[in-house]
Amino acid sequence: MITLLNNENYSREEILAMMGSDEFYYGHLGKHALSSSSLKTLLKSPKTYRNVIKYGSGDSPALRLGKLLHWAVLEPHKMDALKVVDATTKNTKIYKEALAEHGEVYLRKEISESERLADALLRNEEVLRLLSKSEFEVPEVAMIEGLPFRAKADILRDDMICDIKSSADLATFRFSASKYGYDLQAYLYLKMFNRKKCTFIVVDKSSTDVGIFETSDEFIEAGRAKFIQAVGIYKYFFREENDIDQYVLRGIL
Repeated sequence: MITLLNNENYSREEILAMMGSDEFYYGHLGKHALSSSSLKTLLKSPKTYRNVIKYGSGDSPALRLGKLLHWAVLEPHKMDALKVVDATTKNTKIYKEALAEHGEVYLRKEISESERLADALLRNEEVLRLLSKSEFEVPEVAMIEGLPFRAKADILRDDMICDIKSSADLATFRFSASKYGYDLQAYLYLKMFNRKKCTFIVVDKSSTDVGIFETSDEFIEAGRAKFIQAVGIYKYFFREENDIDQYVLRGIL
């Protein structure tokens, strides 16, 4: 039985079937289940997590590019259904009118950028090998530490999970992987999908060079420590209802 944060109960099979809907997965479960993204937000600031749940987060340029890149590589049929406008920026009248009419629109340059990066990945033989005989965008749900978690594996193979990322600089990806909580994501996904290996497929946004990064035991252990810390923060403020205004981030400089 899966019990959501709003106390709705579902069987695992029932909720997995519903997770095929982006509206349910990102909308309803975005508010009423935890994920690697929400845990990373909790680590950054429980107040930010509260605000995101209450008001939404919006799409940053990085999130929009990531979404388009995943679609272009893994679900290209979704690209065909997008509303695209030939405007220079989102501040133009044509973009705002299209947004008001369709709800979700993209600039032509955003589509072109995602296709440029996707093309680099799909020309790489090592990437094609990892994509071969794999499942894409596989949803999973689980109760962990008494809390509901949602996840989608980009690429699921017999023994491993692969996740697609873009990077401003491949040379520093190993550092940004820790900074952006990819270790936490790797730990949670390995646990939820019952796999032994997690590999990141990374494309450099400038050069379009491709990187394949496997994860070490130390990397996964760092993710486990972050997971424990984030779950503790959630329980303290949102289950035990301690005063979130008393939250203080402490450190020594």
